[in-house]
Order: sequence, then structure tokens, then C-alpha cells
Amino acid sequence: MSRHREARQPRDPGERGRDPTGPVPFLDLASVSHDEALRLLLASEITSVQVVPAGSNYTFGALMSSNGRGQFMAIYKPRRGENPLWDFPEGTLHRREHAAYLTSRYLGWPNIPPTVIRDGPLGVGSVQLYVPTEEEWDFNQLRRRHREELMRIALFDLLVNNADRKAGHCLLGRDGRIWSIDHGITFNMAPKLRTVLWDYCGEPIPEPLLAQLEPLRADPSRRRELQALLQPDLEPAEIEATFRRLERILHTRRYPQLDPHRNIPWPLV
Repeated sequence: MSRHREARQPRDPGERGRDPTGPVPFLDLASVSHDEALRLLLASEITSVQVVPAGSNYTFGALMSSNGRGQFMAIYKPRRGENPLWDFPEGTLHRREHAAYLTSRYLGWPNIPPTVIRDGPLGVGSVQLYVPTEEEWDFNQLRRRHREELMRIALFDLLVNNADRKAGHCLLGRDGRIWSIDHGITFNMAPKLRTVLWDYCGEPIPEPLLAQLEPLRADPSRRRELQALLQPDLEPAEIEATFRRLERILHTRRYPQLDPHRNIPWPLV
């Protein structure tokens, strides 16, 4: 079992290195395309960073500056700030963040903020767009009001073998969407699922979601497309293990029964 507590994305923007009494700049995904957001994350200057005081890996709020869009916030997780884990290859967590993002983009779900790999003040790492959240919400509220979206996230976690799905990794954005974050310990070849999303144990996976996964099994070209996307970030055996999990999902067509002694992340939030 992994001895790891991934740094969460703080809900209070003041934790990101800005004066909490002042406005926090953010890039509104309603005003830019997804591809434009990726371009800005890659091309903008990182003008300042401040550590986010949570978790065992170094995570930074990064102030980005672009000529066309002004300043906006991102989350920067440098490779050199990753603590070694006995069950994950050293220095790969930022790549797994990116691989999870690419998988979600390919599937069309769940909502993961635009994420890139780039150099920064502390070296290469993942840089993810900061998504502002509602001030008043909690995880139980999400469970009651956003069941469909959380079922997507739970299925995604099965596919990518997410070892750290905490309650604080599901955010209610100001745009009304549910955002999924913190995917650094994913894509292990051994079963590692740890999650707070237990509501659906034993339930059938919704047919529309299965229908969206089926082409990855039935169409070799779709499989090759996803493989090509993931190859820069993952080992070939890790990609193959992902497709074996896909086969198992499409065979069982149900969310698995989980073991309370093995499948719980800590802390829960």
C-alpha cells in the first residue's frame, strides 16, 4: 500500500500564494477554448510561486503572465518535489497527472483542468489550470446533487487505477461543473484503487458510459490513438495494464465491491 498523501488543490485561493484579501486572477474556461488554455499554460511566464502547505509532495500556486490574457493562476507540481514511493517509479507522478488528463480529454470525461508538462522555477513538472470553486459546498452535497458526474469519476478511477481519490479531489467549480484533480498516483500495474466513492459498489455501470468505452476495445485505431497519447508519460506495461482494466470493466459491467481495509484513502479529505 502506498505511503503517500498527495497535496490537494486548496479550496481557498488565498492558500495559493496570493494575498487572501485581494482578488485571485484565474483563466475562465468559458472565455477561452480548451486548446487555448493549454497554449497559455505552455507559453506563459511563471512570475511567482508559493508552496501550498498540504501533502507530502511539494505543490505550488503559480502566478502565470501572458501577453494576451494577463495574469492567471495555475498549480505547479515539480518533479524534484516528489517524495519517493516504494510502489511507484521515482520521479513519475507529474507524468501520471498528465496521463490522467490526456485520458479524460480523449474520453470526454471527467472534467480535469487543462494540464501540461513544462519547465518552471523548480524544474520540469506538471502545470494545471487553477479552477475557482464555490465557497460553500461539501462532498456530501456533491454526492446528493451530482450523482451522475461522480459515477463518471468513479469509473474513470477504475480505468486509471487511482490510488488516491479523496473527497477533496472532487471540486464544485464556480461554473457549476464538478472538477476532478490530483491524479499523481495512477496507472500502477498492480491493483491500487483507493477511493471515497463507495456509493455505487455492486451497481451496474450506466450503459452510456460503457458505450463510450466500447470503441477502445472494438476499434484498433482508437486503441492506437490512446496508446500514442500515453506513451510519452507511461511505460508500455502500464499502458497495457490500462487496457486490461478496460476489458475487465466491459466484462463485469458493474462497479466492484470494495474492501474497507484496502480501498480507503487516508486522510479521507
